[in-house]
Amino acid sequence: MSYQRLQNGSDAVAVEACAGLALACAYSSSDEYEAELIQVRRKAGAYGSRHHRQAYVIFALAATAIVAVFFAI
Repeated sequence: MSYQRLQNGSDAVAVEACAGLALACAYSSSDEYEAELIQVRRKAGAYGSRHHRQAYVIFALAATAIVAVFFAI
């Protein structure tokens, strides 16, 4: 099972089903399995969007710049 086949959250079930089939599983270690599962869940939005974090960082930098300009005057 490759990353290309894991397109949506429902495929996470297929990844989990693979965990019990040690001889038929495409993962050579539990670390590979966990990394793939986290990647699938991120793509499905389980851990939140990265765009929100980027927006918060940009907002914080802008606010810091405004405060710095205010104190410089």
